[in-house]
Amino acid sequence: MLYYLFHYLEGCDFPGARLFGYISFRSAMAVILSLLITMIFGKRLIEYLRRRQIGESVRSLYLEGQNQKAGTPTMGGIIIIASILVPVLLLCDIFNIYVMLLIFTTIWLGVIGFADDYIKVFKKNKDGLSSRAKLLGQITLGIVIGFAIYTSDDIVIRENLRVSETSNVEQMFEEDGSTPVAQVAGVKSLKTTVPFLKNNEFDYSKIVWFLDMDKYGWVAGIIFIIIVTFIITAVSNGANITDGLDGLAAGTSAVSATTLLVFAYVSGNVVFSQYLNIMYIPGIGELVIFTSAFIGATLGFLWYNSYPAQIFMGDTGSLTIGGIIAVLAILVRKELLVPIFCGIFLMENLSVILQVWYFKRTLKKYGKGLHLFYMAPLHHHYQKKGLPEAKIVTRFLIIALILAVVSVLTLKIR
Repeated sequence: MLYYLFHYLEGCDFPGARLFGYISFRSAMAVILSLLITMIFGKRLIEYLRRRQIGESVRSLYLEGQNQKAGTPTMGGIIIIASILVPVLLLCDIFNIYVMLLIFTTIWLGVIGFADDYIKVFKKNKDGLSSRAKLLGQITLGIVIGFAIYTSDDIVIRENLRVSETSNVEQMFEEDGSTPVAQVAGVKSLKTTVPFLKNNEFDYSKIVWFLDMDKYGWVAGIIFIIIVTFIITAVSNGANITDGLDGLAAGTSAVSATTLLVFAYVSGNVVFSQYLNIMYIPGIGELVIFTSAFIGATLGFLWYNSYPAQIFMGDTGSLTIGGIIAVLAILVRKELLVPIFCGIFLMENLSVILQVWYFKRTLKKYGKGLHLFYMAPLHHHYQKKGLPEAKIVTRFLIIALILAVVSVLTLKIR
């Protein structure tokens, strides 16, 4: 809301109003505001949840220190969601299509996660919301996001911009008023970014290269929507599975979001996109503010969630942050890099899948099911090996940072 107020004041030549148009200024404000909200109101939420005895019920997995976590306040994802949405509503252009899709994602998955936590805590049902209901919610979100990207006229890309060649065309300027941008019409495209290929791009329509796109272009659209749905479901569940040690999900999510912040900034800046020879995405710069708020919220939550945790995010937080990361990656057209910068989520997911597969395979072959890991997901495997919880989290975060650096480096790999 402040965005529109200052935009109006800028037209009235109000001193300092133009500062609010800078993406860098608004993103810094978003980080600070989300941190303050999380750290100030997070403490009050912890005290409230303790008074109401809204705590985690721990299922015995025979892990060291597990019983000490019983009764720790949960549903802390509420404060993460609030500390994302408040700065976004104040500092972002909320009518920007990308911001609207992320607000929808945050609320949609927040409601699903809250319903799951509510059933577990208040209804005393350890199973929570059924897996089928959660999956249906994730699939529905994927279809909505995929359909919006495929059909919206506001979601376009511009390629091959050359600022030096704009002398004969009308020019517009970035929000900071310093960067000339060719007023080139945006084009609808199913292109995305992938390293190691020519021009670092892949067009989903190439999957059905044998079809006439003028008649059957909708087939490529359906394939794209299916892929988007799969990515959102996989990353959201990956974050949910990763949330098993103090600070692990919040820390790795902050690292992944920082990577996406870099991608959003360079893709929304004509100079950097031209220098890196990547597609320029008009309007995507607003996601820098959203991502900044997300980073501030996860880091602020980490203040209370680091070992030993004073609060858990619950499914309210884990499903939401995973979904936000997935949608962010899709919107900035970096979804094919998810296996790299979300490598921790991928390892956690794969460890569960491989554990189940190996157990069933050995059960069928030998009549006795064997385990590939001491326990799945992967972080519990290392707990069973005797590694302290804090050391596991620290090492996973180091791996996440390495993967984030590798992801950013792919911008220059041809």
